[in-house]
This record gives sequence, C-alpha cells and structure tokens, in this order.
Amino acid sequence: MSDSVIHAVAGGAAGIVAMSCTYPLIFLSTRAAVETKNESKSVYQAVLDIIKREGVLGLYSGLGSSLWGVAVTNGVYYYFYERSRGIVQRGKALSTAESILIGIIAGSATTIISNPIWVVQTSQAVQTLNQSEPSLDPSQPKVVVKKLSIVETIQSILARDGIQGLWRGIGPALVLVINPVLQYTVFEQLKNFLVARRTAKLRAAGVATAVAVLTDWDFFFLGALSKLVATSSTYPYIVVKSRLQAGHAHALKYKSSLDGLLTILKDEGIEGLYKGIGSKLVQSVLTAAILFAGQRRIYEITKTTISG
Repeated sequence: MSDSVIHAVAGGAAGIVAMSCTYPLIFLSTRAAVETKNESKSVYQAVLDIIKREGVLGLYSGLGSSLWGVAVTNGVYYYFYERSRGIVQRGKALSTAESILIGIIAGSATTIISNPIWVVQTSQAVQTLNQSEPSLDPSQPKVVVKKLSIVETIQSILARDGIQGLWRGIGPALVLVINPVLQYTVFEQLKNFLVARRTAKLRAAGVATAVAVLTDWDFFFLGALSKLVATSSTYPYIVVKSRLQAGHAHALKYKSSLDGLLTILKDEGIEGLYKGIGSKLVQSVLTAAILFAGQRRIYEITKTTISG
C-alpha cells in the first residue's frame, strides 16, 4: 500500500472521529448561517428550540451524510495532498509557495468530488428549520417532524433541481479552497519552524545529528491554530456556500458568490456575514486539532501494522 493511500485512510478515519465529537456545533453553525435577519436566535435559544421540536437527536440531523462526507473529503484531500507533496518536496521542507500550490490541487479535487455529499448534509441539517414552533400547551397535539433519509433527500434535490442541484454552491465552495490552503500552509510553516527550532536546540546541546520529532500535542495545537486562521479569514464565504447548498430562498437570488456577499451585507449588515461564527470557530478549531493529531497517530499505527 502506497504512503499516500495510508495517509488517505488515516485522514478519513480521523475525520470521522473529529466529526462525531463536534457535530452539534457544525449543525448549529450551519443553521445560523442559513437563517435570515428576522430568524436570528442565540445559540442557547437555538439549542432549546431544536431539543423541544426534535429531541436531543435533533442536534445530530444529517450526521450520517456528514460522516460519509468527512471520510470522503479527508480521504481524497490527504491522498492528493500527499501525492502532490511527494512530487514537489523531494526530501526538503516545503516553501510557502509550494504549500499553497499543493493545497490548491488537493482542495480543488476534493471540492468537486465531495460537493454533492455536503449539499445533502446541509439540506438535512436545515430541513426542519422552517417548521412551526412546538406548542407549550399540553392539550395541543405534539407536532411530529418528518425527516428525510439520505436517499429521500437526494431524491428531493433531484426532483426539484435536477442533477445540477447536487453541485449547488460549487462556486463559493471552490473559492473556499483557500480555507484548507491557508490551513495547511500555516500548519506546514509552523511545523517547519518548530522542528527547526527544536532541532537547533538539540544540536546546540551536543547531539550533532539530532532531528526533532513533534508530539501528538504539537499536532493538536498546530492544527487548531492553523484552522483558526483559515476559518476566521474565509467565514463570509462559508455563509454564502451554506445558503446555496441548502437551497435557501434568499440564496436563489444570488447571481454569484460576490453578489451573495454584497446582498447579505446590504440586507443584514456586517453581522449577517458572520452568523454562527462563534460555534463554527469552536467546532472547526476542535475538529482540526483532533483531525491533525488523530491522522498522524492512525497513519503511524497503520504503517507499523502493514510493515510488521
């Protein structure tokens, strides 16, 4: 088994673990991004309303398609990233320009392949958004919310929008390739800096051939920091992409990604471009930290098992 395939398997497995741990935050940030100005609620109120209407499991709506999505997304990304890095790197540390190029190649391939999965996931996450609020009157019958399965959601999208509906939001999604590009570029440069600094200290202490090895905690914190930079920089496009992928009524009026940004800014103000950013930052930073640490550990275990 090639190194890039092992990286892909490890990335997919680590992504599933990270997604499972942080999914309620993904669910809340997706709903917040899709809501319009008049529908805006606090995170606390959103959690209470979802639990009242759908139960605790309502916070995990769309988890099935999300797990498929993250496995495919991370698997494909790590495969293309490691293949590209193997061609470019050739035994030396990656420069910033090389990290950006590799990220663009891996990110573009991943986005095109995985977009249908995220359209389904986003549709499932918001499908009960416009249901009426549950009645507090015990004499009133309880409203039963009908949720669509993955297959039913796909059928609904195809019936309404055709096959192209599975690639809703592909424009801003491709623009958002800059997110993993920023993330992995920042990660690689921070990693190179940390390794070089620790190696220099070891050699200054008299270990002439020493090369520093980063720990799982190093990967955890570097992954978190790099994702914080990436998500903070690109969040307005995440809002536009979420609305387009959900088939939101307001998003149907957007002529382009830029028009979507300008429309949100005009109708909802600057805060409209950052709806749900609190839960999204917490979720994405935690997910990235778990992903980077988990991918490294799973890769090493898999590599050792195969070699043994």
